[in-house]
Amino acid sequence: MPAGHQAIALVGWLGLCLGASGTAVFVSTGDWFASLHQPAWNPPAWIFGPVWTLLYLMMGVAAWLVWREGGWKSQTWPLGLFLLQWLFNVLWTPLFFGAHRVGIAFADVVMLWLVLAATVVCFYRVSQRAGILLIPYLAWVSFAAVLNFTIWHLNP
Repeated sequence: MPAGHQAIALVGWLGLCLGASGTAVFVSTGDWFASLHQPAWNPPAWIFGPVWTLLYLMMGVAAWLVWREGGWKSQTWPLGLFLLQWLFNVLWTPLFFGAHRVGIAFADVVMLWLVLAATVVCFYRVSQRAGILLIPYLAWVSFAAVLNFTIWHLNP
């Protein structure tokens, strides 16, 4: 495949992944989040932007690496799983911060974790580098799920 097509595809995957953060534009945490009981181990707010930016970049590269191995025709299942986990990722912010539905957001993050774990396995089978690039994301989603659950139970 020509290098120009590769570059366009990489930019597309990166754009898709970074675009997931766009849901935050429509949601304001306001006083609601600050008023919630939170565990002492809750990270400071400033950490989330840099962490998610790095994770989205790694996700985009991972998807691109898998896509390079035959495109949609050959990688329908791994890339389809990737898009499904991306959708669960996109839904979490409006559920948690927008609708204040902490329990439903927890169900969403559990689904995200399950589909993401399957994606990591599928990606690893296609490209070890792609699978490895998703491991920090899986670790962060694991942490986010525990944090979401804890906040849910601290605020009945």
